[in-house]
Amino acid sequence: MCTVTFLPKGNDRYILTSNRDETPKRAALAPEAYLVAGTTIYYPKDPLAGGTWIATDKNRYTVCLLNGGFEKHSHTPPYRLSRGQMVLQFFEFGDLSSFENNFVFQGMEPFTFVIVESTIEGVKLNELIWDENQLHSRTLDANESFIWSSSTLYPEPVRVERKSWFEKWAINQQAFTQRAIMEFHHFGGKGDAWNDFVMNRNGVVQTVSITSIEKEDSEFRMIYKDLLKEKGVIDASS
Repeated sequence: MCTVTFLPKGNDRYILTSNRDETPKRAALAPEAYLVAGTTIYYPKDPLAGGTWIATDKNRYTVCLLNGGFEKHSHTPPYRLSRGQMVLQFFEFGDLSSFENNFVFQGMEPFTFVIVESTIEGVKLNELIWDENQLHSRTLDANESFIWSSSTLYPEPVRVERKSWFEKWAINQQAFTQRAIMEFHHFGGKGDAWNDFVMNRNGVVQTVSITSIEKEDSEFRMIYKDLLKEKGVIDASS
């Protein structure tokens, strides 16, 4: 939940990919279909809190969470609700506007929330940032590529550098493919284990998985790579 990229593919097609940086003791379950408020949602599950960092209904919304807002904050629990549980509760509200206006953000730990919406007019891309006091909402240009790096792990200079790696990679792609972005999320960087896309800070915090969701016309493809078990890529498309 700590490095996220969005790639536009024209019309209503896109790829959203996330690296989860976490303690290796907090392993997740591979993506499955779960029923949330009467809607089938696909996501990898955090067995500790029961939530997730990335999910899709394979119809209208694909969402992804990063820890932290604009800058690193002080961790001062208890908090009202797990951020991973908030991801799932998003689908209970029906649409983004209802979620923004009715979800209780007070008492939540800071986060960045990326929401991709498929509409008749095409893809809409939105970003919500909760800084522990105020919700900041903005609509992004869904025809552009974006990268987010969690402020809790990566200070501003590192986030800028990681953005430059991503932009150099993107400009050299003739066409965006899920295979290529998964490879970049795995090997992108400069050989710095502390800050590369797949990072490892002495085994305390490290990249434990890569999840990618691609929308192609009316089809969704969700693939998941568990870097701890190294069982290869799990195709959770069906």
